[in-house]
Amino acid sequence: MALIVQKYGGTSVGNVERIQNVAQKVRQFVAEGHQVVVTVSAMSGETNRLTALANEIQSQPCKREMDVLLTTGEQVTIALLSMALQEIGVSAVSYTGWQVAIRTNDIHSKARIEGIDAEKINHQLSDGKVVIVAGFQGVTDEGDITTLGRGGSDTTAVALAAALKADECQIYTDVDGVYTTDPRVVPEARRLDYVTFDEMLELASLGAKVLQIRSVEFASKYKVPLRVLSSLKEGGGTLLISEEDFEGLNMEKPLISGIAFSRDEAKLMILGVPDRPGVAFQILGPISDANIEIDMIIQNQGVDGTTDFTFTVSRGDLRAAKAILEETAATLGAREILCDDTIVKISMVGVGMKSHSGIASKMFKVLAENEINIQMIGTTEIKISVVIHESMLETAVQALHQAFELDQ
Repeated sequence: MALIVQKYGGTSVGNVERIQNVAQKVRQFVAEGHQVVVTVSAMSGETNRLTALANEIQSQPCKREMDVLLTTGEQVTIALLSMALQEIGVSAVSYTGWQVAIRTNDIHSKARIEGIDAEKINHQLSDGKVVIVAGFQGVTDEGDITTLGRGGSDTTAVALAAALKADECQIYTDVDGVYTTDPRVVPEARRLDYVTFDEMLELASLGAKVLQIRSVEFASKYKVPLRVLSSLKEGGGTLLISEEDFEGLNMEKPLISGIAFSRDEAKLMILGVPDRPGVAFQILGPISDANIEIDMIIQNQGVDGTTDFTFTVSRGDLRAAKAILEETAATLGAREILCDDTIVKISMVGVGMKSHSGIASKMFKVLAENEINIQMIGTTEIKISVVIHESMLETAVQALHQAFELDQ
């Protein structure tokens, strides 16, 4: 018998039929003798509907009241799933995030979990019940309802698994696992049986939408075995484990586990700035102060006392970043500012890079053979990223996927 925490997203509980389908899946685990805790999101489209209602009433809705409003979506789903389980003979009970309680800080709309009281859940499990907990939500020490931000239900599930010391946390979504790359770009993309936490963190941060980054961080920190599965398709999914556990399986690490890409990229260049200590802070400090996330950075060492500085931001932040950079350029006496929102970032990820050389050169050779110009390069211990023109995205991903035999 195992203790399993399962999470079902909005598409998995999008209507009554799908809720009943989830109930049947949960019943199978109960019939096998497992204890089950289920976390669910709001039904697909419900959060958008509630947000639209708020915007009709208030141009900039109060974040505290938005948290109160949006959490009603999950409250509907937990009650319906509990009813569906009871209808097929499975004893079940539902709880909101504040009934459990999932304690958070007081940052409304982006709260972080600070602790979970598992006593109530453990008591119901010992009575043979399936416990259904609303995802995405918690409560402050003062009793205010909070939400955890985008993808918060994944984080709720992993946090519950950590608090309960569950044997496995299963994230059910509309895909059946983590793939070597997006199958819509490379039809030959292969589902991975295993991927390490570090690799998944890189893939998630680089554009892979399978899991929310915070949930992977939580799982890695507390060593929670995390499996990605499809609620609509049978299969073993992909299991996220530590690198140590991966080695314990006596499996050889692949050089590359996956290729991620992001279309949401824009590049800014400030040319001819003084080449002196502190100039990087003068350029990037005001950008960061405006809560604009900066990704890749390149600074060239000048020969005439000046330097060129290049960095990337998301396309939605390009206009604001450019306006700030223009003020900085005037202060520094820079020669010119250039912007480009026709770029994409492609990244190869794999823990095998730690022990193998030549991966970067092979990547650059493949791109050169396909006449793809590299504009920027960034690396970590397990990642190589390049910025290229958006028109070459599909060609680059397909060529790299084939060259590194990721379909094998």
